Amino acid sequence: MKKLELKFLNKDGKTVTYSLEKPIEPVDPEAVKAAMDEVITQNAFTSSGGDIVEKKSARVVDRTVEDIDIS
Repeated sequence: MKKLELKFLNKDGKTVTYSLEKPIEPVDPEAVKAAMDEVITQNAFTSSGGDIVEKKSARVVDRTVEDIDIS
């Protein structure tokens, strides 16, 4: 399953990650940057280290799980 991870810095300078499942692909970098700017502008989230104050990075993570038959 693919996830879009948005990484921000909070007031304490620590990384805060928000994950969104099933991102629209291909991912539009400009739309991601605009959405992250809006999160900061609207003070939409907070963390134990204070408000989100800066964008750090964004990435798409693809995790594949394969069950192994052990019977």
